[in-house]
Amino acid sequence: MSILTRQFLNICTKLWQHLPAQPCVLCGTLSRVGGWCAACDADLPYLPATCCPICALPTHDGTTCGQCLQEKLHFDRTVAVFAYAFPINRLVQALKHKEKLMLAHCLAEKLAQRITQHPDHLVAMPHHPKRLRSRGFNQSLELARHLGRHLNIPLLPDACERNRDTPPQAALTRKERNQNVRQAFNCTQNFQGKHVAIIDDVMTSGASLDELAQSLRKAGAIEISAWVIARTLPHNASAGYDPGIACRMSADPVQKLKNDPQQAPEIHL
Repeated sequence: MSILTRQFLNICTKLWQHLPAQPCVLCGTLSRVGGWCAACDADLPYLPATCCPICALPTHDGTTCGQCLQEKLHFDRTVAVFAYAFPINRLVQALKHKEKLMLAHCLAEKLAQRITQHPDHLVAMPHHPKRLRSRGFNQSLELARHLGRHLNIPLLPDACERNRDTPPQAALTRKERNQNVRQAFNCTQNFQGKHVAIIDDVMTSGASLDELAQSLRKAGAIEISAWVIARTLPHNASAGYDPGIACRMSADPVQKLKNDPQQAPEIHL
């Protein structure tokens, strides 16, 4: 780290310490830690260290899962922070659908803490222009902006584009997801010999990430990482892992709310 960078970070830290405490977005307690307080952070559904290195599904010993052994993906690895469960799902939805853009900084900071290999470039999962006009912003691009600044990695916001306005993936089966995004992306930049990281908010089947990774391969990328805030987990053990090790949870406030989401208060945003 350069002297100027260190001095800048020290100045930012001192300024942050003098700012008034802000309410935790999860419980409302005043905190200077970040978007949420340390107590809530300790109870978030963090993924364990023992995950499949390719798709980030939890496994018993951190080895490649059976699905990834059977199906060759176009990206090499996935870095994910959380399971897509309460309250992370609420935070991601607030970012996407309620324009709570301050959450992009908080979530990206957590993702940055898990990065050990720095790629040459970052690209965000692109929106089709029609969806971008409707929503007004691309949440994946907002996450990528923060990551690029935090990790000092160049972000290429216009290097990839979505050339078809595909229907939302949420209600589709795995096979339908793959068909839905087939040939939906195009890369406009030469990535010959480069390591590229794709930034997205949530990984479910990985179909969109895999299709975009395929386009990056065609553009010359030799190594591709997928960086996501959250990973959707299967609802049963048939995927080859024990759901009991899927998340690190305690019996304190956030865990109690997770056990009974109907009793959950509104997110404090």
